[in-house]
Amino acid sequence: MAGIFVGGGGEGYSDRQELTLGYANRHGLIAGATGTGKTVTLQILAEGFSAAGVPVFLSDVKGDLSGIAKSGSAEFKLHDAFTTRAQKIGFDDYRYDAFPVTFWDLFGDQGHPVRTTVAEMGPLLISRLLELTEAQEGILNIAFRVADEQGLPVLDLKDLQALLVWVGENREDLSLRYGNVSVASIGAIQRRLLVLENEGGAKLFGEPALELADIMRTDVDGRGRINILAADKLMASPRLYATFLLWLLSELFEELPEVGDPDKPKLVFFFDEAHLLFEDAPKALVDKVEQVARLIRSKGVGVYFITQNPADVPEDILGQLGNRIQHALRAFTARDKKNLRAAADTYRPNPRFDTEEAIREVGVGEAVTSMLMKKGVPGIVERTLIRPPSSQLGPITKGERADVIATSPIAGKYEALKDRESAYEVLKARADKAAAEAEAAEQKEEEQEAAMREYNAGRRYSGSRVGRSTSRRTRQTTIGGAIGQAVIKELKGTTGRRIVRGILGGMFKGR
Repeated sequence: MAGIFVGGGGEGYSDRQELTLGYANRHGLIAGATGTGKTVTLQILAEGFSAAGVPVFLSDVKGDLSGIAKSGSAEFKLHDAFTTRAQKIGFDDYRYDAFPVTFWDLFGDQGHPVRTTVAEMGPLLISRLLELTEAQEGILNIAFRVADEQGLPVLDLKDLQALLVWVGENREDLSLRYGNVSVASIGAIQRRLLVLENEGGAKLFGEPALELADIMRTDVDGRGRINILAADKLMASPRLYATFLLWLLSELFEELPEVGDPDKPKLVFFFDEAHLLFEDAPKALVDKVEQVARLIRSKGVGVYFITQNPADVPEDILGQLGNRIQHALRAFTARDKKNLRAAADTYRPNPRFDTEEAIREVGVGEAVTSMLMKKGVPGIVERTLIRPPSSQLGPITKGERADVIATSPIAGKYEALKDRESAYEVLKARADKAAAEAEAAEQKEEEQEAAMREYNAGRRYSGSRVGRSTSRRTRQTTIGGAIGQAVIKELKGTTGRRIVRGILGGMFKGR
């Protein structure tokens, strides 16, 4: 089977270590302490997949992976070190090259805007994003159910905010159908939405939403495009970062067809800073990730988690990561030593060295590797010298990035935000209609009262004379009718209209 050259292992680092393309959809792990070379390993794997015609999606957490779009140079300060390493590991066809790149940015500053809709993300991930309690998540589920029943498209945050207000107004009826709907819980959700909006999260939601086909493109030469998500600013909101990537992974799982075991993946997805996905995650969410990781390989998608320590990944998910590149781990505390021992125990031992010692001792740019072999059997662990990158090591300039964005095959497709009629507009129209009906009713009542006053004053008379009656029943009916008229007048009058507008239309004021 064809493979991606990762580096040299064995005695003298002369044995080629390759990641077999046919098993690349069996997922993988890149781990190691800060500064041990994980980013360069990510870069060379992305290059390898692209050269093999496999599209890649990765996040640029530090801001220095944009160099993949530009060829390396002989004038680079590490040129001699790169060429020496290439010779040492038998990388005879090593050369500098640039790769096809598509830049994405949730904020739209450093790449094409990337969006989804609130409805597509769903209540589970929205609850995770907002850090809601179980009770608050229940109310959010009710809101989504109501939107489905009434055909209300929930596309962006203002749609969700308007929908929650409607749920609050109708909480008594909804409570009978779905369980208690608390005003306090709705208020808490609205406050969390406000925080998300202040963090810039509103830009994630809206249309046009991302089409998966746009991250699964190849160029005219058949090389897979490398999709780079600018995440340096996004990391200021780690929950938003992790939730977006999990949503994208879930969409791939739900939308792509089954392909079995292809000769190479349809897409490879790198999840950097993977620990953010699992920190304080509810069991339901972890179970969902495990399900996706277990089943998505049959859809031709390989998922590679990048983190400092393998212990950051739950054991059930870690057991599904067949291709592993482990950079150095530091062991300063008892817990560190325990994690180091646990990491070493997951590898198939090599009689030439002690795996635990190797993980502790490998230098920068060196790693302990184990790739899946024939029939998906884990390979024997090796100390591997990672090959040098062909593209530029480090970021490109702002001008160079702008040129790549301008010449992208999807340039102009996502830049303009579309705001079609959705839940916010529908509910606003209902509120406006209710206010107009209340105002019309008040005006009609005022006209009727004016006519009655004129009649009583004798200024105008157009009705027939009514005979005098001293019946007690008649008097009671007249008194009851007067009371009823007074109540109706109050409800239909200025106060009544203010109530209607306050409940149904207050949220739209100033929009």
